[in-house]
Amino acid sequence: MPGTIRMILVGAPGSEFRRAAEMARDAGADVAMADTPAQALDFLREGGGDMVMIDVDADIAGFMASIRAERFTIPVLACGIQASAERAVAAIRAGARDYVPLPPQRELIAAAIASVIERKAPVRIGDHPALARAFALATAVAPTAAPILVTGEKGSGKEVMARAIHEASGRANPLHVVECAGIGADVLESELFGHETGAFPGAVARRIGRLETAGGGTIFLREVGSLAPAIQARLLSALQEQRFTRIGGDELVPFRARLIASTGMDLEAAVHTGSFRADLLVRLGLVRVEVPPLRARGGDLAQLATHFAERLSEADGIVVRPFSDATLVLLSRYAWPGNIRELEDCIHRAVLLAKGTAIEPDDLVRSDGTRLLDLELAEPGGLQIESLVGRTVEEVERELILHTLERCHGNRTSASNILGISVRTMRNKLRTFIEAGIAVAPAP
Repeated sequence: MPGTIRMILVGAPGSEFRRAAEMARDAGADVAMADTPAQALDFLREGGGDMVMIDVDADIAGFMASIRAERFTIPVLACGIQASAERAVAAIRAGARDYVPLPPQRELIAAAIASVIERKAPVRIGDHPALARAFALATAVAPTAAPILVTGEKGSGKEVMARAIHEASGRANPLHVVECAGIGADVLESELFGHETGAFPGAVARRIGRLETAGGGTIFLREVGSLAPAIQARLLSALQEQRFTRIGGDELVPFRARLIASTGMDLEAAVHTGSFRADLLVRLGLVRVEVPPLRARGGDLAQLATHFAERLSEADGIVVRPFSDATLVLLSRYAWPGNIRELEDCIHRAVLLAKGTAIEPDDLVRSDGTRLLDLELAEPGGLQIESLVGRTVEEVERELILHTLERCHGNRTSASNILGISVRTMRNKLRTFIEAGIAVAPAP
């Protein structure tokens, strides 16, 4: 199913862990079950996977050594039912990304496995024109085979856009996500193209790469600008010829998947400096979908914040609190350099910190502990958020419109886009202000 990821579970037959995994698979989860680490390696070589869950009592150290030698980058979670602290620590030291304690009840284990595997369809929140245009272009080209380049700042939702394109494409295979940044060139080359037995010292068996396992589905390359020059050349050849060879082999493998790539880099500048191929950019950028930054999405920000607050409150078992008017103003004025990802983390902290009946400006804290309110008050000429408490929504709205218009140097269209309102609504508001004798920044 396109909405799930493929997990390989390593556990002895007949164990509670194994039986629970079988329950999760019967419920629709995409679980491949291996009796031993060696069998799990066979699964990885033939069909790949997105995650491995391995019994804490298995030979985790040997398994991790094998996947490193064969250049796999898959995350490995060690799991156990009432395992000792020593076993959990040993699993982490052996190279597992994390240790996940499991409840003794088989049904609860199955539910936990299913929740890890389930990857819900992307949810679009907001209706700002810039976002609507991006989604309209994305869905229009989704049914085609054309490569798509998704651009945007970090945390702006590029992967959500890629998943939306895949969902709209009607392709049956799952979306295969490959992280290009921070991965060694040789490891990434095997991840993408696979390799033959003996291609390098650790290649003890043939491995099928992601371009091959994707089949007729979609492969998503995150931060494609990080690709090494040799991989750029191989990828360009695969796109042009619609085929490639595994590392160390000469068998031609057909490439049938749709390719979506994302970048937060200026690839034109990278071409100019020689770090990215111009011909590959032409191929990847046949269709470009630009995801707007959060600060340019106007009223979408409040919708996203409310969505995160409700979802995170329910997940943490905390009463859902609304945002105060002053808090909404502060949220709209912060620049959000980390975009949606930063907003979600900030709202999560606010949900945990809030003690009153509403989420207040004091509850908005950055990851370093700095209050957003302190940043706002420190800004020269900044709007004094605390002075808004006790004022009407109409007064707060007027202050926000006038201040935004001033920052846009009187440009009605730019201010309307930032605020998430139509230009006609903006003009009507300004006419009301002028009639009331309130100064309004002149149009440029």
